Amino acid sequence: MKLIAELNESVKVITEEGVEGKKNLYIHGPFIQTEVKNRNGRMYRRESVAREVNRYNEEYVNKGRALGELGHPDGPSLNLDRVSHKIVSLVPEGNDFIGKAQILSTPMGEIARNLIESGVQLGVSTRGMGSLKEVNGVQVVQDDFYLATAADIVADPSAPNAFVNGIMEGVDWVWDNGLLKAQELEKAKKHIEESARKVNKKELEEAQLRIFKHFVSNL
Repeated sequence: MKLIAELNESVKVITEEGVEGKKNLYIHGPFIQTEVKNRNGRMYRRESVAREVNRYNEEYVNKGRALGELGHPDGPSLNLDRVSHKIVSLVPEGNDFIGKAQILSTPMGEIARNLIESGVQLGVSTRGMGSLKEVNGVQVVQDDFYLATAADIVADPSAPNAFVNGIMEGVDWVWDNGLLKAQELEKAKKHIEESARKVNKKELEEAQLRIFKHFVSNL
């Protein structure tokens, strides 16, 4: 499977009254769009996305575990030290899935809040895993689509390619005992372990360097 991410710019900022008069800040808008070719030449089928959104709602949103990060991560895993918001709802509306996320009082959340209050235009980027199949010039996301997070907060929506093309988007990912791991990295690790049993220290270091260069060149 490939790491795939899509930038959505049409989100709005809303505020709601919280406890003791404290204002809660939210972002709201279409987090996922289906049945249309996007700027990355990809298209999501509504049926497969709806199925995955239902799972995401049950396992994450309804349990208060649907978190997102500030910035565009380079892999599918969630980095708790970069969490900035919590997704509180994700519902269908036509072929779109409308999300609402609360800005949290984490270090990254405070940065996002300050940016928003300073008038900085922000967008959201969905992050998921899936295989692609070309159909009439369109890369169609297949039924194995897995939604890692419904929205990361990203800046500078006018230059989306800087975010959408994450540095590990072209890497194949595999499931390993419930964890997603970069396939090339796992191959490299296995090769190093095998080499360690056959060569001396100098040869092993040279092999490690060659494997590292090969891995970086494929990012």
